Amino acid sequence: MKSRTNLVRLKQFQVNEKRRRIAQLDTMIAEFNRMADELEAQVAAEEAKAGITDQNHFAYPTFAKAARLRRDNLRTSQADLAQQKEQAEDELVEAEVELRKAEALESRDGKQRGDEGAHALTG
Repeated sequence: MKSRTNLVRLKQFQVNEKRRRIAQLDTMIAEFNRMADELEAQVAAEEAKAGITDQNHFAYPTFAKAARLRRDNLRTSQADLAQQKEQAEDELVEAEVELRKAEALESRDGKQRGDEGAHALTG
């Protein structure tokens, strides 16, 4: 049955797409983490240079404030991406289950065609 073969191909494509999406999210999360770590180091260096670590101090460096804000925004985005990844992983599990079902149907159909062919030859 050609339609079953097409169904299996479709399900395989969907599984591969979900895996690619998860890999993409992993890359983005890692990149955001790296950028946030760099900003953290820049904040520490700026605070050390100014000798002020109290964010409420009137002379706290403006660059450090801005870098902290960017770092916090990156961490928020990173958390959002982690949630998206979790959802994508759930979707991947569902897609893999659907693929296994489609493969089982195709296998069953193949066995039935094989049995029918054997009966035709012996009958």
